[in-house]
Amino acid sequence: MRSVPFGPPTIGLQLEEILKREDANLSEFATKTNQAIGHEGDDNFLRTPFGVDIDRIMHSQFYNRYVDKTQVFSFYKNDDITRRALHVQLVSRIARIIGKALGLNLDLIEAIALGHDIGHTPFGHKGEEYLSEIYFEKTKKFFNHNVHSVKVLKDICGQKLTLQTLNGILCHNGEKLCGEYHPATELTEEEFDEIFKSCYFGENVEANREKLDSLKPFTLEGCVVRISDMIAYVGKDRQDSYKAGFRFEEFKKSNAGFLGTNAEAIKNLTFNIVKNSIGKPYIKLDKDFENELRRVKDENNTLIYRNKEVEEPYEKYIKPMMRLMFDGLVDDYHKKGKDSYIYKQHMQPLLYGKDSNFYLENFTLRPEISVFDVVVDYIASMTDDYFIDLFANMFPKNSLNKKIKYREYFDDKKS
Repeated sequence: MRSVPFGPPTIGLQLEEILKREDANLSEFATKTNQAIGHEGDDNFLRTPFGVDIDRIMHSQFYNRYVDKTQVFSFYKNDDITRRALHVQLVSRIARIIGKALGLNLDLIEAIALGHDIGHTPFGHKGEEYLSEIYFEKTKKFFNHNVHSVKVLKDICGQKLTLQTLNGILCHNGEKLCGEYHPATELTEEEFDEIFKSCYFGENVEANREKLDSLKPFTLEGCVVRISDMIAYVGKDRQDSYKAGFRFEEFKKSNAGFLGTNAEAIKNLTFNIVKNSIGKPYIKLDKDFENELRRVKDENNTLIYRNKEVEEPYEKYIKPMMRLMFDGLVDDYHKKGKDSYIYKQHMQPLLYGKDSNFYLENFTLRPEISVFDVVVDYIASMTDDYFIDLFANMFPKNSLNKKIKYREYFDDKKS
């Protein structure tokens, strides 16, 4: 029996019995507490290993930064437009509703959901796209936020998370819709590490994307988070587009379909998943629901994500700013050393609460790490506002500083 740091031994037995009863009430296809792989620490039965994962994720400094990372729309002073802090909570809530109905492990679901975007860049998927382009040019490696989320938690922060949580985060891949989600075969920690490392490579962007799309979580809980990610953002992104001043007539027509508004779509999709998945070792959508969700997602891609007005400030300003910043940070590391921004605000030992630094050995980069890797990690860690302010400090005379325009709260012309 695990030790309990307080009270008589009977307390430990009682707490252990509570966890056993919880496991006994789960579905035969759920991940049980005693199946946790790679768990370290907290042996007093107050939390399951997956509950420990939740707390370690939430107490990470990187978790704080969700609050000012773009979901889709940057450059808006509007508290009603979604940031990643809200998105991960929505994913968690939707996934927990489904998971509870299916008798799955809710702690594991929450851990995966809250950690799945922790490695995301500033400026949403445009920031991810630009950073990956630069990274590939410098190193022949690609940047993907799901892969980086694992790196942040496992390596940079040195959190000892369970393999089930890390696997669910790596495989959340909310961009690819399937009608059925079947868990993959369980992995060892060594097998997972090999897959994780391979995700940085590919002959080109398409090959790398195909590799990532082929990933499957090996738990049913991971499958639930994967579909919940998509349910959480397709309707919410439409709501945000309206709040950002876009009025798409196509959306009004689309919302008249059987999925309905965002709230109706969440209710209809979650119920359809539960109806088709109770008592089964997989997650399933009816074909008409799958097709409609795919149609809505494709419509969002055309009208929102690839909209020229939405894309313009990213292409004209953020992309060149990121390239200048990347090269400037490489130079800073070499020239300024411990006085550089990248050292003081990202590489400094113990900055993320670790006993040893991930990057350095006696202020020399570890052999397997290049300065390009460190710069990518630093830029990915930034919030939108931090990125803008750092650029202004690094390049105070650059004309791009005056190009970024925010839509103000009381700008009637753009509200």
